[in-house]
Amino acid sequence: MMTERFTDILRVCAEALHIDLTDRELARFTKYADLLVEWNAKINLTAITEDEDIAKKHILDSLTVLEAGIKEDAAVIDVGTGAGFPGLPLAIHREDVEVTLLDSLNKRVNFLQAVIDTLELPNVRAVHARAEEAARDGAHRERYDVAVARAVARAPVVFEYLLPFAKVGGKAVAMKGKSADEEREEAAKVVRTLGGAPIRAVPVRIPTLDDARTLLIAEKTSKTPKTYPRKAGTASRSPIV
Repeated sequence: MMTERFTDILRVCAEALHIDLTDRELARFTKYADLLVEWNAKINLTAITEDEDIAKKHILDSLTVLEAGIKEDAAVIDVGTGAGFPGLPLAIHREDVEVTLLDSLNKRVNFLQAVIDTLELPNVRAVHARAEEAARDGAHRERYDVAVARAVARAPVVFEYLLPFAKVGGKAVAMKGKSADEEREEAAKVVRTLGGAPIRAVPVRIPTLDDARTLLIAEKTSKTPKTYPRKAGTASRSPIV
């Protein structure tokens, strides 16, 4: 069970990031963290299980996606969401945003659905599918204002996954660490090919953590060619660079 320290860290660090968390949100984040630790004993969801690390490296890190600019009532898809980061923290903090959590592993989707049901989050849905397949489905293709991914793959691969989900006028956001500048250069060609504007980098930080963090953001300026994304596994085997 999360301790009072967990809540204190969340509140104080969020304030430093100019994010105001309500008591209701803090209670939901605490329950989410408890469920994460409980389920992690049964299925592999995360290597991060300490109170402070969950607060900073999962929840607060997820909330840095707000720096990408997420408009009111936006439709957001979190591709390769895993244990729900960044999509669930975003949905808890921004109840106006509709969040789709996409993951290829059914047992993780079962966990996500348990969190959604327990926390009573009407603005969230969990979908079991591979990114390459969902992006060819009319229910998802070019339907989202924001397509985001965290800790999925290097940027050329991630942007091939993300851009087909983003509508024209929307954006794809890759959450990156210390290799962000290098990956930004690597991803320039794939972003251009799939209908994105040049990638811009937005540095973000978590109080008391020295780890470099950057949002790589590509605005969607034209439709993605129908040939993308390529078949499952192709992007990781032969990235467009």
